[in-house]
Amino acid sequence: MNAGAAHIVVIEDDPVTRTALAGYLESFGYRITVCAGAEAAEKVLAQENPDLLIVDINLSGKDGLEITREQRARSEVGIILLSGRTDDVDRIVGLELGADDYVCKPFNRRELLARVKNLLRRTAAMRQLSRRVVQFAGFSFDTAARHVAAADGQTVQLTRGEYEMLRTFVLNPGIVLSRDRLLASITHRHTVGGSRTVDVMVKRLRAKFGDDPKVPRIFGTSHGEGYVFTALLS
Repeated sequence: MNAGAAHIVVIEDDPVTRTALAGYLESFGYRITVCAGAEAAEKVLAQENPDLLIVDINLSGKDGLEITREQRARSEVGIILLSGRTDDVDRIVGLELGADDYVCKPFNRRELLARVKNLLRRTAAMRQLSRRVVQFAGFSFDTAARHVAAADGQTVQLTRGEYEMLRTFVLNPGIVLSRDRLLASITHRHTVGGSRTVDVMVKRLRAKFGDDPKVPRIFGTSHGEGYVFTALLS
């Protein structure tokens, strides 16, 4: 096994699907850890920092949607959901909770492999971004140190929730993020209320960054959908 191989965790309660999928991905050089449910997965994720999760939605006990919500609140790990259902509800909910992709069973293995490769490229780029200082609209944001400075060197004071939301915006430039997706990015979201709190936090971020809500240059509004980070990154 290549020591630098991407680590994929497969969370699937069907043993046939789990074994077949793990064997197929391992044949392409990936490091695979298999879990039959959420409890086993949580033990792995407490010790490992995988590159990608492939999660069956319909797990017994804690389902794939809840796993997605919890993991997205903690990291930007790639998440592909699997489901035997063909209706749009699970797909939409899963993507709103922060899943990157959604595949219906039975799936074409080569298509799934292509999705895995594409997502791993994106998450690698995001992880690289998360380790560096980015510039936008005259501000400097050290994403690792959680430090923001204005052009004159003055520190922009952010709460933990505001930092986490800003980081989510910066990691997803130009992408409309729903209120649920932004709320899921806040680690202690249970202390800040429901999705309407997102509006309050965006309002606070606009105030701290001098962003006019009528003509926003950083935090744009997509009416009926959510918010989008519109500033250019460098």
